[in-house]
Amino acid sequence: MELEEVYRRDLNLLVALKVLLEEGSVSRAAHRLHLSQSAMSRVLGRLRELLNDPLLIRQGQQLIPTERALEVSEQLDQPLDQLGHLLKQDDFDPRTCDKRFVIATTDYAMQTILPFALPRIYQEAPGIQLEFPPVQHEQLLDQLSAGCDMAINRPEGSVEPLHSSRLGPVSVFCLLSKKHPLAQQELTLKDYLNYPHALIAISDGVKALIDEALRGTEPQRKMVLRAYHLQAALAIVDTMPLIITVPADLAYLVADKHDLVIKSLPFEFKPFDYWLIWHPRCDHSAAQLWLRRLLKEECSRLINQRIRDMGLA
Repeated sequence: MELEEVYRRDLNLLVALKVLLEEGSVSRAAHRLHLSQSAMSRVLGRLRELLNDPLLIRQGQQLIPTERALEVSEQLDQPLDQLGHLLKQDDFDPRTCDKRFVIATTDYAMQTILPFALPRIYQEAPGIQLEFPPVQHEQLLDQLSAGCDMAINRPEGSVEPLHSSRLGPVSVFCLLSKKHPLAQQELTLKDYLNYPHALIAISDGVKALIDEALRGTEPQRKMVLRAYHLQAALAIVDTMPLIITVPADLAYLVADKHDLVIKSLPFEFKPFDYWLIWHPRCDHSAAQLWLRRLLKEECSRLINQRIRDMGLA
């Protein structure tokens, strides 16, 4: 049967048939469906017309279901259960979820927020699949319209008509080898400008913020490396007195592991906000609501723990 033909049928009648068969009584079925007995009798008449079968045959004080009624009832069990599950908004169970989520990210988010959140994500939902393509800043609306579930990035302007939730502030700090001449000293602006530099997981927008904060200073920084991942800087950090500029959360996560020292920037720098962004089509999905809540909670925990443990504002 074509969908158009199904659309023209009153499928509520099939639900009424299930109730009639379960109750075995027109009056009890009417009470359960909040109908009058006469209205329920009319429903039974329409069912008989729809299915071309008497469905229920009176025998004394009982209504006996026909074989056709029993066959239809059995065939309705699975689709009605599935429909009920589909229409319930509060029964999402991550433990049984096997969905694939596509989250567009920046390199910063891929190295900080997501690794910090992944253990909890897979602990709660071991059956899901995750994919992390690079975020397309200039085509974000198109990217989130075409199958990407959400994005984590620093928007430089309004993201409307997309929806968004602030994850928290991100600042920028410096990492130095413990062998660096300034490892045990306060980092001054003069020192910062005179030593070789590496920028790690810093977007063009954030680099512009740093450059703006340094405008008018002399000499200009000696930039020897710019990379998306820290490994490139770690390869040379012990062979030259390198100052590695990184987002604060990345500094917090890697300093102890790689035996590095964290230093604050020796000039004023206003933290910027990172956001979780998604298309309105995903707004009310129970699975997406769960994942967005978890990412927001874990990001906030990362930021709060960094601030608490290291006293970094």
